[in-house]
Amino acid sequence: MTVLERIEVRPAGTDAGPGARRRRRRAWDEVPRWQIYLPLGAYLLFTLVPFYWILLFAVRPAGSTSLVPWPMTGEHFQKVWSERGFAVFFQNSLLIALATLVTTTVVALAGGYALARFDFRFKKGFMLALLCSQFVPGALLLVPLFQIFAGLRMINSLGSVVIAETVFQLPLSMILISGFIRNVPYSLEEAAWVDGCGRFRAFRVVVLPLLRPGLVAVGSFAFVHAWNHFLFALMFLSSQEKQTIPVGLNTLMGADSVDLGALAAGGVIAAVPVVLVFAFIQKWLVTGFSAGAVKG
Repeated sequence: MTVLERIEVRPAGTDAGPGARRRRRRAWDEVPRWQIYLPLGAYLLFTLVPFYWILLFAVRPAGSTSLVPWPMTGEHFQKVWSERGFAVFFQNSLLIALATLVTTTVVALAGGYALARFDFRFKKGFMLALLCSQFVPGALLLVPLFQIFAGLRMINSLGSVVIAETVFQLPLSMILISGFIRNVPYSLEEAAWVDGCGRFRAFRVVVLPLLRPGLVAVGSFAFVHAWNHFLFALMFLSSQEKQTIPVGLNTLMGADSVDLGALAAGGVIAAVPVVLVFAFIQKWLVTGFSAGAVKG
């Protein structure tokens, strides 16, 4: 049978019917479910296995080789929290992360508004410099930063880490905030000016509530980066009572042996705040990224 003989000739104006249309739509537009779930399941397994392995070592008794964490124990958490000083490390990391979040958000908000609403000389060059600063690794600036903080007598101070984290988070944060502000119509501010508001009050009443998703996105990045960053805390904080959780995890690895249970318990303690933050701000984070990705 030739190709022409297999073609079904229909009178003009007739339709193949809803069933045939659904079949064509499934053949051309829909992907079989297994082709979606199989790679997603493989990726989920690849992602969750390391987390299960950490939890297994954290709650499994020392010396056990079972792949099922039973009986469960909390001795590793008690050891790192009380004996290894993770209670102090957790407090220091939380203070640094929260201070970095606040300072980065406030300064980036002011700078982003200036970039979005004002025209000034060398504006494009300034934006290019902000972008280029993201290519400079933090390790390259450790020596000059250490000399600056030593001159200011801020070595072994949590403030030095907060300043360093804020400086490295500001360029990207300002660029993101300026994009969010551009999506807010300028006519809204002009209408507030006509009603008697000053620029600051119009920004606070009209623009700032609309920037909430963007502020959440920028603040979450600043918090997570400051919480997880290892290098600045290692270089600028010398005493043990000022150390952070990433540095504390490094102290659990000795030259000859590693306490895997304590290390896993410390890793769980370090991961819990980040997981909770993203669980609570997930909706705002997705909305903020969507708003920043669309040019208004």
